Amino acid sequence: QVQLLGSGPGLVKPSQTLSLTCTVSGDSITTSYLVWSWSRQPPGKGLEWMGHIDSGGRTYYSPSLRSRTSISWDTSKNQFSLQLSSVTPDDMAVYFCVRGVEGKGYDYWGQGTQVTVSS
Repeated sequence: QVQLLGSGPGLVKPSQTLSLTCTVSGDSITTSYLVWSWSRQPPGKGLEWMGHIDSGGRTYYSPSLRSRTSISWDTSKNQFSLQLSSVTPDDMAVYFCVRGVEGKGYDYWGQGTQVTVSS
């Protein structure tokens, strides 16, 4: 059974960098044809894809967030991470780590991490 467990601080101050980590169990993040994504859902709004890292370690980002977003992985820990810099209250959302299969969509989701941006 594949499980994704997101972790990280729930409170970030404006202008600081948000850092979240997703620990994957039941599968290797280097398995071919898989992608490991971050998405978020602000209160009252729809889900927004932020970016992903594929099984070869290549990263892809939403154009609107590319300048502030970095996704990386630690294959020894089977984890992938998100960093979002210069956060503002507009970045308040529930952040999800998600597994996708190339050409087939997303199939496993983390539980979601609520992030508040406040001083």
